[in-house]
Amino acid sequence: MPKKLMHGQWQDVEEELAADITAGRFAKGAPLPKEAELMERFGVGRHSVRRALAQLQNRGLVQVEHGKGTFVHDGRLNYRLSERTRFSQNLLEQGREPFGKAIKERVVEAPRRVAEALRLPSDEQVYHIVRVEYADEEPVNFSNAFFPVRRFPGFDKARREGQTVSAILAEYGVTDYIRLRTDFIVRLPTREEARQLMQSETQPILLQKKVDVDMKGTPVSYSESVWAGERVQFSIDNTSQLLNALAQNS
Repeated sequence: MPKKLMHGQWQDVEEELAADITAGRFAKGAPLPKEAELMERFGVGRHSVRRALAQLQNRGLVQVEHGKGTFVHDGRLNYRLSERTRFSQNLLEQGREPFGKAIKERVVEAPRRVAEALRLPSDEQVYHIVRVEYADEEPVNFSNAFFPVRRFPGFDKARREGQTVSAILAEYGVTDYIRLRTDFIVRLPTREEARQLMQSETQPILLQKKVDVDMKGTPVSYSESVWAGERVQFSIDNTSQLLNALAQNS
């Protein structure tokens, strides 16, 4: 007998399939049952099944191949970029465990490119923090981040104590911040980048340069991060822009 869902409909389909995937009932790369089979299993309509699958894709648990079907994600981190991209939140929403460790922390005079990105005088001091970020103990990101010392005194100490960037910025009155700009470059890693990411020097990485700003448009951080090419895929999330456009036109 098909299982009848009493409430939620597509939300319940999404959660039950997500539980099946995270529990390993479907192998990585394996196809999910066809729509008709899922409709029968859960006792719902085609719309509910499709909406649930779309949400699973947004969460990075499945990938839809048009004309072929829906498949369990192959294990790569699906890193979603939006105005408010947050590393830990991104991973937790996909059932991955975020972890990071500092490699180097120091105060330096802002290099020219950093000063320009942060709109600082060339002799202004910045915190230079080098970190490796992990997903389930697997390194995915090796970053160099820069924060203005004068605006955020003690930032490095709070970071060493384990506070998130968002929590630290909030203590200085920056309760919200957004991504102003992101640039990508594909290249081969340096020896140090390959070592930190535990990958071959012949395997390409993705270099990401980004600037985050507060809600007044003032830069709060600049970073250059390299991502392991075989372990991460990026998707652009324009949901907030769509919702704003719909609100303005309603």
